[in-house]
Amino acid sequence: MTKTTTSKPFLWLIVGVAAVAVAVLVWMNRPGASETSVASAPFTGGDLHSLVSVPGETGHLYVGGHQAVSSSTDGGATWAQVESLRDADAMGWAFLDGAIWMGGHPGLRVSTDGGQTFEQRNDGLPATDIHALGGEGSTLYAASPAAGFLASPDGGSTWEVRNPDVGQNFMGAMLVDPSHPDRVVAPDMGAGAVESTDGGRTWRVLGGIQGAMWVSWDPADTDTIVVTGSGAAAVSQDAGASWQALPIPAGTSIVQIDANDPDTWYAAAWADDGTVDVSRSTDGGSTWTPL
Repeated sequence: MTKTTTSKPFLWLIVGVAAVAVAVLVWMNRPGASETSVASAPFTGGDLHSLVSVPGETGHLYVGGHQAVSSSTDGGATWAQVESLRDADAMGWAFLDGAIWMGGHPGLRVSTDGGQTFEQRNDGLPATDIHALGGEGSTLYAASPAAGFLASPDGGSTWEVRNPDVGQNFMGAMLVDPSHPDRVVAPDMGAGAVESTDGGRTWRVLGGIQGAMWVSWDPADTDTIVVTGSGAAAVSQDAGASWQALPIPAGTSIVQIDANDPDTWYAAAWADDGTVDVSRSTDGGSTWTPL
C-alpha cells in the first residue's frame, strides 16, 4: 500500500487559509460590525425616515428606516448595515461633542465610538416615542407625539418638557443653530418648516411646503434652508422669509446638505425592495446624479 504524504509548504498553506478565514469571521461578528456585506445601495426595510451627513467626517452618511440603518464612509458609493441599530426606527439624529444620537420609536440610542456601536439611553426621558431629534454643543432637543417638545441642556442626562402642545407632528432631524443654540428649525408634517428662537418654548411657521418630513441647512450659513416632503422640496436663502421650489429626483422625500461641503447635497427616495435610491448634487441642488 502506498503511503500518502503531504509536504510542509502545503500544510502551511492550509493553516494560513484557515487562519485568514477565522480572522474574517471574527471581524464580521465584532461588536458594531455591519449586519451584511458591503452593498451598492442602503437598506432600510419597509420605509425611509432619515439621511444625515456626519459633521467633521467627509463622506460619512447614515440612511435610516424602521427596520435598519445603513452607513457609508465613501460618500454613498458603498453601504453596510449597522447591527446595533437594527429595528431602531431611525428618524432624528444629533451630533454632539464626541457622541452621535439617534431617536426613534424605541427612544434614544447613542454612540461614543464614532458610530461603531449604539446603546439605548432613555434615562429621564418623558416619552420613548421620539419622532424628531436635534442638538448642538451640550443641548439636545427631541419631539414626541406623546409628550410634545423636550429639551436636555446637559447632553441627555436630564430632560424637561419645554412645550407639551408642540412637536406632535414633528418628524426627522431638527436643526440647531451653532451660533444660537436656542434657535431650532423643525419639519412639521402639517405646517411645513417651523422655527423657535427660545429653545422650543414658542414657535412660528416658516412654511416652504405642506407635509414636511425633513429640513436641512448649511451649518456655516443657516439662512439657507431646504425643506422636503413626499416628492416635493423648497429652498430658502433668507432664513425662511421666502421660498423657491427645488427640482428633485422622482420620489425624493429627503434632501440633505452635506455638513462638510455646502455645494454637495443628497436626495433619498425609498424603493419597493427596501433599499433607498440616493442621488447627489455637487452644485447646490441644481442638477442630480444617481449614485
